[in-house]
Amino acid sequence: MRHALLFAAALAFSGCLDKIILEGTLKGTRDAAHVFDTLSDLEVAKEGAGSSIVTLEGELSMAPDNEDGLFLLTQSWVGYGGAFIEDAWERAYDRGDEDEEAFQADRARQAYERALTYGTRLLEKKRPGFVAAQKNTETITKYLAGFTAKEDAENLLWVGAAWLSRGGVASERPEVVADLFVGVALLERSVELDESLTYATGLSALAAYHARAPDAELKQAKDLFEKALKLTDRKALSVQVLYAQNYACNAHDEKLYRSLLGEVLASGDVLPEQRLENVIARRKAERYLKTPRLKRCGF
Repeated sequence: MRHALLFAAALAFSGCLDKIILEGTLKGTRDAAHVFDTLSDLEVAKEGAGSSIVTLEGELSMAPDNEDGLFLLTQSWVGYGGAFIEDAWERAYDRGDEDEEAFQADRARQAYERALTYGTRLLEKKRPGFVAAQKNTETITKYLAGFTAKEDAENLLWVGAAWLSRGGVASERPEVVADLFVGVALLERSVELDESLTYATGLSALAAYHARAPDAELKQAKDLFEKALKLTDRKALSVQVLYAQNYACNAHDEKLYRSLLGEVLASGDVLPEQRLENVIARRKAERYLKTPRLKRCGF
């Protein structure tokens, strides 16, 4: 009996040690994740991101409540969906391949829903009641008011980004569109807590939402984009791309559209810490100045 108890205790200790090591690994991965942003080779980035997501999925399955793991998978699925899957979606649209366009849009939707699965678990862990608060604008705003620390802004940012990104690729689904107010509220609270976070990503995402159509809130969108440009010193080039793609396109301002995208293409390595995002922005800018995208904007 004594030997059995000692064996059981040894197994328990081993399990605890494995968990401690795993949680340390996840924390280290989160702390070092910024290095990925300095890459310039898109193929390396794409392959590395895919492999990292698979690894993180496995690690989180062994530590399902780990906040670093939940955050990393939320952020990673949003980033992969936007940088690589949506790129394939846009290219399919530009060449008129409707079947491929639908396929890639569905892939992107699934990526964002995966992000939302982890993001929801993260917010419920930080402050229970997120799912129950999704009834209407009043209930979600009241829930989000409970997040008061600047450190909370990052979690809210990526869950909100996943929410609105899903809406962008699944706009034909009424149930997705009907819930967009949740994503807007998440981003608004994130911006209230830290508007400069991740090179004004929250401001840019909100601006893109408000410029989602010619009859949307274009004045508000323009103000938000200009604020984001000022906060980033015009070095985070995704701001200019989103500004052109959403506001200038839907406002039918061809001069501004070409100016913003031209600025992106003329920029060098202006922000090494954000090199990968800027490489992606330049690739988009080049594509957006070609005929299919110009026609889409009515230019």
